[in-house]
Amino acid sequence: MPHTTTVASTPIDTRHWINGVRVASADGATFPDHSPIDGTELGQISRGGRPEAEAAVAAAKAAFPAWAATSYEERARILHAIADGVEKRLEELAQVETHDNGALIRSHRRGVMPRVAHNFRFFADWLTNDLGHPDFDTNTRRNQVSWDPAGPCVLITPWNAPLMMESWKVAPALAAGNTVVLKPAEWSPLTASLLADIADGAGLPAGVLNIVQGYGAEVGQALTEHPDVRRISFTGSVPTARHISAAAAANLTPTSLELGGKSPLLVLADADLDLAVELAVEQYDNAGQVCLAGTRLLVHESIEAEFTRRFVEKASALVQGDPRDAATDLGPNIHPRQLEKIDGFVQRALAAGAEAVIGGGPNTELGGLYYRPTLLTGLAQDAEAVQEEIFGPVLTLQTFADDDEAIALANGTRFGLAATVVSGDRDHADLIARQLVAGTVWVNCFYVRDLRAPFGGSRQSGVGREGGTWSFDFYCDLKNTVTAQESGWA
Repeated sequence: MPHTTTVASTPIDTRHWINGVRVASADGATFPDHSPIDGTELGQISRGGRPEAEAAVAAAKAAFPAWAATSYEERARILHAIADGVEKRLEELAQVETHDNGALIRSHRRGVMPRVAHNFRFFADWLTNDLGHPDFDTNTRRNQVSWDPAGPCVLITPWNAPLMMESWKVAPALAAGNTVVLKPAEWSPLTASLLADIADGAGLPAGVLNIVQGYGAEVGQALTEHPDVRRISFTGSVPTARHISAAAAANLTPTSLELGGKSPLLVLADADLDLAVELAVEQYDNAGQVCLAGTRLLVHESIEAEFTRRFVEKASALVQGDPRDAATDLGPNIHPRQLEKIDGFVQRALAAGAEAVIGGGPNTELGGLYYRPTLLTGLAQDAEAVQEEIFGPVLTLQTFADDDEAIALANGTRFGLAATVVSGDRDHADLIARQLVAGTVWVNCFYVRDLRAPFGGSRQSGVGREGGTWSFDFYCDLKNTVTAQESGWA
């Protein structure tokens, strides 16, 4: 069976990347990768299991001492070289990822792939310029805080923004002096393979970055329960996080978990309605497959009618179609199982008495995996569609009479990833924001992600924070060295 495929004129090796070489699965097993755009098979991908997990962790363990001993400046130089490689191949990466996960080509060109390069540059520069803690004295003793590399890290990434999420994890882990085993999502594995080529071309030593492909229950399980793994970072669903946490618990392996969201978007009575509608319609980005999306629209009852009218007008103008067309606003969902899940939520809500103001089902004109942007109303707070993450182009709308009710509705789920507040009064917005349970609150904006800021979720939206020094805090063992200043040094 061939070990390469060609997507958008780009050749891609479909084998694992272990210890600096391409490796097929020991049993020759593969799995198919299909494009969500039209169902075309993009390639047969090597399907890893325990042998591949063992080999990748062994390679990472063997490479760790030398990489950990590499100077900050040299690590940073290589990370910048990886960023250079991403920028040189930006159009290829954009095209491949659009074919592989169905996200818009214009988004990949303008924002996603440039951000991938930025992620590597940011953590390279943070390592050399910003990582540090001032020394402090305890009586006559000097305290010095340092960040020691932890060891081999397992990084498990989602399918909705593959390469960007991989760079969010790989860059700080490598900058910290760790070695990495990356498991990309099986529904969108292709740009991870290209990342291996780019890292190799940048001079990253063999074994420092390893990539194994396959299913979570197989290779993922073997990786997360491995006793030589020192850190696990995962982005994905709550049920999968429970499995990972259970596997990691046996070895007390520290985990960072960025999980689901059911984030509120609060439109206060004093809001700029044009801005509120713009931000609300933006929640359909990436066909609703964004963990941070404000999928629960909470609108003050005095402006609900006008807000809904403007929302319907703007959302109805979205262009749904082939994501390879730069004019498209809304592409397909990732997989038939995901489309079935999305429609299941909607149809159960409608059967229970909800109303679909727009949408309400698949786009039968386009067929395939295209789901119409949907807005559901008439839902109680305990309704399934309000409480559970749908991860598709489906929003709900509820109204509130006062701030207390708004906050109760906003905080009334088991999640706490993000929230958005739209208000024309700074003090009012601040008052609301302080009372929201969320890892990130945006006021009159959405999806501003500065890598200097802590990122993560509260409640069942996650454990831990990454970004800036918080990333190094996770990927390192922090050490405090206390030295007596009157020790009679020679």
